[in-house]
Amino acid sequence: MNRKITVLTVCAMLFALCGSVDAQQAGKVLRIGILDSSTASGSAVLVDAFRQELSKLGWIEGKTITIEYRSVEHLGPERMPELAADLVRLRVDLIVVTGVQSALAAKKATTTIPIVIASAPDPVGLGLVASLARPGGNVTGLSSLTPELNTKRLEILTDAIPKLARVGLLWQPARAAGGGDIQLKDLRAAAVALKLKLEEIETQPDARGLESAFQTVKQKQVGAIMTSASRPFFAERKRIVELAAKYRLRPFTFEGVCR
Repeated sequence: MNRKITVLTVCAMLFALCGSVDAQQAGKVLRIGILDSSTASGSAVLVDAFRQELSKLGWIEGKTITIEYRSVEHLGPERMPELAADLVRLRVDLIVVTGVQSALAAKKATTTIPIVIASAPDPVGLGLVASLARPGGNVTGLSSLTPELNTKRLEILTDAIPKLARVGLLWQPARAAGGGDIQLKDLRAAAVALKLKLEEIETQPDARGLESAFQTVKQKQVGAIMTSASRPFFAERKRIVELAAKYRLRPFTFEGVCR
Protein backbone atom coordinates (compact mmCIF):
# COMPACT_ATOMS: atom_id res chain seq x y z
CA MET A 1 0.00 0.00 0.00
CA ASN A 2 1.15 3.53 -0.70
CA ARG A 3 2.97 4.77 2.41
CA LYS A 4 1.49 8.27 2.13
CA ILE A 5 -2.06 6.94 2.11
CA THR A 6 -1.24 4.81 5.16
CA VAL A 7 -0.10 7.96 6.93
CA LEU A 8 -3.43 9.63 6.26
CA THR A 9 -5.20 6.55 7.57
CA VAL A 10 -3.34 7.01 10.85
CA CYS A 11 -4.35 10.67 10.88
CA ALA A 12 -7.97 9.66 10.43
CA MET A 13 -7.75 7.28 13.37
CA LEU A 14 -6.18 9.95 15.54
CA PHE A 15 -9.00 12.32 14.70
CA ALA A 16 -11.52 9.66 15.59
CA LEU A 17 -9.89 9.35 18.99
CA CYS A 18 -9.78 13.14 19.35
CA GLY A 19 -13.52 13.52 18.86
CA SER A 20 -15.78 11.97 21.49
CA VAL A 21 -18.63 9.57 20.83
CA ASP A 22 -20.83 11.89 22.89
CA ALA A 23 -20.11 14.70 20.43
CA GLN A 24 -21.25 12.51 17.54
CA GLN A 25 -24.40 11.49 19.32
CA ALA A 26 -25.18 15.07 20.25
CA GLY A 27 -25.05 16.01 16.59
CA LYS A 28 -22.05 18.32 16.90
CA VAL A 29 -20.21 18.82 13.61
CA LEU A 30 -16.49 18.74 14.28
CA ARG A 31 -14.10 20.72 12.10
CA ILE A 32 -10.78 19.51 10.69
CA GLY A 33 -8.17 21.88 9.33
CA ILE A 34 -5.75 20.58 6.68
CA LEU A 35 -2.64 22.72 6.28
CA ASP A 36 -0.86 21.68 3.08
CA SER A 37 2.63 22.76 2.06
CA SER A 38 2.05 21.44 -1.46
CA THR A 39 -0.64 22.10 -4.09
CA ALA A 40 -4.29 21.14 -4.15
CA SER A 41 -3.88 19.18 -7.38
CA GLY A 42 -0.79 17.37 -6.14
CA SER A 43 -2.44 16.42 -2.85
CA ALA A 44 -5.88 15.56 -4.24
CA VAL A 45 -5.43 11.78 -4.11
CA LEU A 46 -4.10 11.95 -0.54
CA VAL A 47 -6.90 14.20 0.71
CA ASP A 48 -9.45 11.92 -0.95
CA ALA A 49 -7.90 8.94 0.84
CA PHE A 50 -8.14 10.88 4.11
CA ARG A 51 -11.85 11.52 3.53
CA GLN A 52 -12.47 7.86 2.70
CA GLU A 53 -10.75 6.61 5.85
CA LEU A 54 -12.67 9.08 7.99
CA SER A 55 -15.88 7.85 6.37
CA LYS A 56 -15.01 4.25 7.27
CA LEU A 57 -14.69 5.37 10.88
CA GLY A 58 -18.12 6.97 10.79
CA TRP A 59 -17.07 10.58 10.22
CA ILE A 60 -19.03 11.86 7.22
CA GLU A 61 -18.13 15.19 5.66
CA GLY A 62 -21.08 17.55 5.75
CA LYS A 63 -22.82 15.54 8.49
CA THR A 64 -20.47 14.90 11.39
CA ILE A 65 -17.38 16.79 10.19
CA THR A 66 -16.37 19.66 7.96
CA ILE A 67 -12.94 20.05 6.38
CA GLU A 68 -11.17 23.38 6.06
CA TYR A 69 -8.39 22.98 3.50
CA ARG A 70 -5.58 25.52 3.23
CA SER A 71 -2.66 25.31 0.77
CA VAL A 72 0.22 27.62 -0.15
CA GLU A 73 -0.54 27.02 -3.82
CA HIS A 74 -0.15 30.32 -5.75
CA LEU A 75 0.68 32.07 -2.46
CA GLY A 76 4.22 31.02 -1.61
CA PRO A 77 5.61 29.26 1.49
CA GLU A 78 5.97 32.58 3.34
CA ARG A 79 2.16 32.67 3.67
CA MET A 80 2.05 29.44 5.69
CA PRO A 81 1.88 31.18 9.12
CA GLU A 82 -1.06 33.25 7.88
CA LEU A 83 -2.92 30.13 6.74
CA ALA A 84 -2.22 28.42 10.07
CA ALA A 85 -3.54 31.44 11.96
CA ASP A 86 -6.67 31.37 9.81
CA LEU A 87 -7.42 27.78 10.85
CA VAL A 88 -6.93 28.71 14.50
CA ARG A 89 -9.36 31.62 14.13
CA LEU A 90 -11.91 29.16 12.76
CA ARG A 91 -11.52 27.14 15.97
CA VAL A 92 -10.96 23.83 14.21
CA ASP A 93 -10.93 20.75 16.43
CA LEU A 94 -7.84 19.26 14.79
CA ILE A 95 -5.13 20.40 12.37
CA VAL A 96 -3.58 17.88 9.99
CA VAL A 97 -0.27 19.07 8.54
CA THR A 98 1.45 17.53 5.53
CA GLY A 99 5.07 18.44 6.19
CA VAL A 100 7.65 20.29 8.22
CA GLN A 101 6.80 23.85 7.18
CA SER A 102 3.11 23.44 7.84
CA ALA A 103 3.85 21.67 11.14
CA LEU A 104 6.10 24.48 12.36
CA ALA A 105 3.54 27.10 11.35
CA ALA A 106 0.70 25.26 13.09
CA LYS A 107 2.71 24.70 16.26
CA LYS A 108 3.55 28.40 16.40
CA ALA A 109 -0.09 29.35 15.83
CA THR A 110 -1.58 27.22 18.63
CA THR A 111 -0.57 25.31 21.74
CA THR A 112 -4.02 23.86 22.43
CA ILE A 113 -5.50 22.53 19.17
CA PRO A 114 -4.24 18.95 18.47
CA ILE A 115 -1.84 18.81 15.49
CA VAL A 116 -1.19 15.60 13.56
CA ILE A 117 1.89 15.43 11.30
CA ALA A 118 1.54 13.21 8.25
CA SER A 119 5.32 12.91 7.95
CA ALA A 120 8.36 14.88 9.11
CA PRO A 121 12.09 14.17 9.30
CA ASP A 122 13.61 14.51 12.78
CA PRO A 123 10.64 16.17 14.54
CA VAL A 124 12.67 16.22 17.78
CA GLY A 125 15.57 18.09 16.20
CA LEU A 126 13.14 20.55 14.61
CA GLY A 127 11.56 21.29 17.98
CA LEU A 128 8.16 19.92 17.06
CA VAL A 129 8.06 17.33 19.86
CA ALA A 130 10.02 16.65 23.04
CA SER A 131 10.75 13.04 22.08
CA LEU A 132 9.39 10.32 19.81
CA ALA A 133 8.31 8.19 22.77
CA ARG A 134 6.69 11.08 24.64
CA PRO A 135 5.91 13.92 22.22
CA GLY A 136 4.27 16.12 24.85
CA GLY A 137 2.37 19.29 23.98
CA ASN A 138 -0.25 19.26 21.23
CA VAL A 139 1.77 17.73 18.35
CA THR A 140 1.88 14.06 17.33
CA GLY A 141 2.09 12.03 14.12
CA LEU A 142 4.73 10.16 12.15
CA SER A 143 8.46 10.71 11.75
CA SER A 144 9.98 9.82 8.40
CA LEU A 145 13.38 8.21 7.79
CA THR A 146 14.22 10.64 5.00
CA PRO A 147 17.56 11.88 6.35
CA GLU A 148 18.72 8.35 7.18
CA LEU A 149 17.71 7.06 3.74
CA ASN A 150 19.53 9.74 1.73
CA THR A 151 22.81 7.81 1.83
CA LYS A 152 20.98 4.70 0.62
CA ARG A 153 19.42 6.66 -2.25
CA LEU A 154 22.86 7.72 -3.44
CA GLU A 155 24.14 4.16 -3.04
CA ILE A 156 21.31 2.95 -5.28
CA LEU A 157 22.44 5.37 -7.97
CA THR A 158 26.07 4.23 -7.75
CA ASP A 159 24.93 0.62 -8.04
CA ALA A 160 22.86 1.48 -11.12
CA ILE A 161 25.74 3.43 -12.73
CA PRO A 162 29.10 1.96 -11.65
CA LYS A 163 31.15 4.88 -13.02
CA LEU A 164 28.81 7.59 -11.75
CA ALA A 165 30.72 10.73 -10.76
CA ARG A 166 28.19 13.57 -10.80
CA VAL A 167 24.63 13.65 -9.36
CA GLY A 168 22.15 16.49 -9.76
CA LEU A 169 20.01 17.34 -6.74
CA LEU A 170 16.80 19.34 -7.19
CA TRP A 171 15.85 21.21 -4.03
CA GLN A 172 13.67 24.11 -2.97
CA PRO A 173 15.70 26.77 -1.10
CA ALA A 174 12.67 28.15 0.75
CA ARG A 175 12.29 24.80 2.51
CA ALA A 176 15.83 24.71 3.91
CA ALA A 177 14.73 26.29 7.19
CA GLY A 178 11.93 23.74 7.52
CA GLY A 179 13.85 20.49 7.50
CA GLY A 180 15.49 20.73 4.09
CA ASP A 181 18.76 21.76 5.73
CA ILE A 182 18.87 18.39 7.48
CA GLN A 183 18.55 16.61 4.15
CA LEU A 184 21.21 18.77 2.50
CA LYS A 185 23.67 18.17 5.33
CA ASP A 186 23.24 14.40 5.13
CA LEU A 187 23.31 14.32 1.33
CA ARG A 188 26.51 16.36 1.15
CA ALA A 189 28.21 14.06 3.65
CA ALA A 190 26.96 10.97 1.81
CA ALA A 191 28.20 12.32 -1.53
CA VAL A 192 31.68 12.88 -0.10
CA ALA A 193 31.75 9.35 1.35
CA LEU A 194 30.74 7.90 -2.01
CA LYS A 195 33.19 10.14 -3.91
CA LEU A 196 30.40 11.83 -5.85
CA LYS A 197 30.09 15.43 -6.98
CA LEU A 198 26.69 16.72 -5.84
CA GLU A 199 25.35 19.43 -8.15
CA GLU A 200 22.75 21.34 -6.14
CA ILE A 201 20.11 22.97 -8.37
CA GLU A 202 17.77 25.35 -6.59
CA THR A 203 14.29 25.37 -8.10
CA GLN A 204 10.64 25.94 -7.40
CA PRO A 205 8.57 22.75 -7.96
CA ASP A 206 6.34 24.28 -10.63
CA ALA A 207 6.24 23.93 -14.42
CA ARG A 208 8.60 26.82 -15.20
CA GLY A 209 11.01 26.09 -12.35
CA LEU A 210 11.34 22.39 -13.12
CA GLU A 211 11.84 22.95 -16.84
CA SER A 212 14.65 25.42 -16.11
CA ALA A 213 16.15 23.06 -13.52
CA PHE A 214 16.32 20.17 -15.97
CA GLN A 215 18.00 22.40 -18.54
CA THR A 216 20.62 23.27 -15.92
CA VAL A 217 21.05 19.62 -14.99
CA LYS A 218 21.60 18.75 -18.64
CA GLN A 219 24.20 21.51 -19.03
CA LYS A 220 26.12 20.25 -16.01
CA GLN A 221 26.29 16.80 -17.64
CA VAL A 222 25.27 14.86 -14.55
CA GLY A 223 24.96 11.12 -14.74
CA ALA A 224 21.84 10.89 -12.57
CA ILE A 225 19.40 13.10 -10.69
CA MET A 226 17.49 13.02 -7.45
CA THR A 227 15.07 15.32 -5.65
CA SER A 228 14.90 16.36 -2.05
CA ALA A 229 12.24 14.35 -0.28
CA SER A 230 9.51 16.94 0.22
CA ARG A 231 5.80 17.23 -0.42
CA PRO A 232 6.03 19.81 -3.26
CA PHE A 233 8.36 17.58 -5.29
CA PHE A 234 6.27 14.52 -4.50
CA ALA A 235 3.18 16.34 -5.75
CA GLU A 236 4.94 17.07 -9.06
CA ARG A 237 6.27 13.52 -9.49
CA LYS A 238 4.50 12.98 -12.81
CA ARG A 239 5.96 16.15 -14.31
CA ILE A 240 9.43 15.24 -13.01
CA VAL A 241 9.25 11.80 -14.58
CA GLU A 242 8.18 13.33 -17.91
CA LEU A 243 11.02 15.86 -17.82
CA ALA A 244 13.54 13.15 -16.93
CA ALA A 245 12.44 11.23 -20.02
CA LYS A 246 12.48 14.37 -22.17
CA TYR A 247 16.04 15.23 -21.21
CA ARG A 248 17.12 11.58 -21.17
CA LEU A 249 18.27 11.78 -17.57
CA ARG A 250 18.02 8.32 -16.09
CA PRO A 251 18.16 6.69 -13.69
CA PHE A 252 17.05 8.91 -10.86
CA THR A 253 15.85 8.48 -7.29
CA PHE A 254 12.67 10.09 -6.08
CA GLU A 255 11.43 9.73 -2.51
CA GLY A 256 13.54 6.60 -2.24
CA VAL A 257 12.34 5.04 -5.51
CA CYS A 258 14.82 4.24 -8.26
CA ARG A 259 13.56 4.50 -11.83
